[in-house]
Amino acid sequence: MELEKPLLAFWYGSLSAVSLPLGALLGLWLKPSSKWTSSLMAFGAGALLAALTLELVAGGLKLAGFWPLGGGCVLGAALFMLLDRLLNSKGGFLRKRSTAAKHLSARKLARYSDMLKRLSGIGLFRSLPPEEISAVVEFARPFSARGGEVIFNEGDPGDRLYIIESGAAAVTSGRNTRKVAELGAGEAFGEMALISGDPRSARVSALKDVSGWTIGKDDFDRLLGQSPRLKQEISRLYVKHLDGLFGSEGSGAEAAKWEKLARARINVSSLAPSESELKAESQKHSGAAFAIWLGILLDGIPESLVIGASMLHSSAVSMTLIAGVFLANFPEALSSSVGMSKQGSGRSKIIWMWTSLMLMTGIGAFLGYLTFGGLSHGLFVFIEGMAAGAMLAMIAETMLPEATEQGGPAVGMMTVLGFLAAIFINSLSH
Repeated sequence: MELEKPLLAFWYGSLSAVSLPLGALLGLWLKPSSKWTSSLMAFGAGALLAALTLELVAGGLKLAGFWPLGGGCVLGAALFMLLDRLLNSKGGFLRKRSTAAKHLSARKLARYSDMLKRLSGIGLFRSLPPEEISAVVEFARPFSARGGEVIFNEGDPGDRLYIIESGAAAVTSGRNTRKVAELGAGEAFGEMALISGDPRSARVSALKDVSGWTIGKDDFDRLLGQSPRLKQEISRLYVKHLDGLFGSEGSGAEAAKWEKLARARINVSSLAPSESELKAESQKHSGAAFAIWLGILLDGIPESLVIGASMLHSSAVSMTLIAGVFLANFPEALSSSVGMSKQGSGRSKIIWMWTSLMLMTGIGAFLGYLTFGGLSHGLFVFIEGMAAGAMLAMIAETMLPEATEQGGPAVGMMTVLGFLAAIFINSLSH
């Protein structure tokens, strides 16, 4: 088999991705602001959108019609999203700040929602206004105790509430440590300590390993100081508690309604992870670096295959496509390298990662040319549509969220300018 054209495909694939190590070098050297990199990301997304429209969508429609192209697009997007989520579960979400923030925010929201579900079973909390109590969730901290460990003793200061997520705990009282109750997942203890601060009236110890959340009295008091309405409601409920008129019983329907209202009032801005949280998360994933590499490779596979495949039905490679991929890759490496450096990755490791991805893009183009030769027009357009769908999903899932997170009002205009830049490059060939 003649290798001239496959090697040419490798060359063009590598050329489109040479912006990866270049962007990484520039990012590590200049350490550009997030607004600048976000604007470049928007520009690259616009350029890639134009390249997809002109080279894949328009060309596919002309060659085989809508259905092969449309079916391929839907399947390609679905496969990308499936693989993307699989890699994210292994730490691949750390490849971009936006994907990391989205992943950690979703996880935090799930934790908050689960905690509200637990709190809805406690009469004291369920009787509070949902818009006020949802703020308490933001102050919750994880706690754990090994089997046999004493969580607190009778007479200890009543300084926090405990909510059990898993495990079991025993409540005992008196010198003979008479067992009063056994608590399991979803149950809470020490809630009145948040109001009164009275000493503990019993001992609580872990029967087996226990994990869950705790809310400190200091944090709760801070909330009371910020909200006169919440303070008034707490005082009223405490009087009821002392009179023996208030219990933890309540209908399941009431608890579910309270939980729904409280969840709707969670402060979304509080879900955004800090730099320290992002760094701590990256250190938790021992295989995160490889998952990040695979994630970025996943973003680039469709692009590389299309570059090689585009040479099968044309006398020359599309420079619009090459330019679109080049412009999209540059800000991706620029922003991701800065983020990886903040997360503790060394410079040589970062540069090698992006260089290897450039070579993999060249290999992908080489394989794209060899693999898709001899296919019928319908099947070829279907596979090309899969690549287009995966690229569109990648733009929507990773590039545009990264651009809009901190790019501000410039993002819209930069996306349009990138789109027009690719169209201008296309016009030069006519």
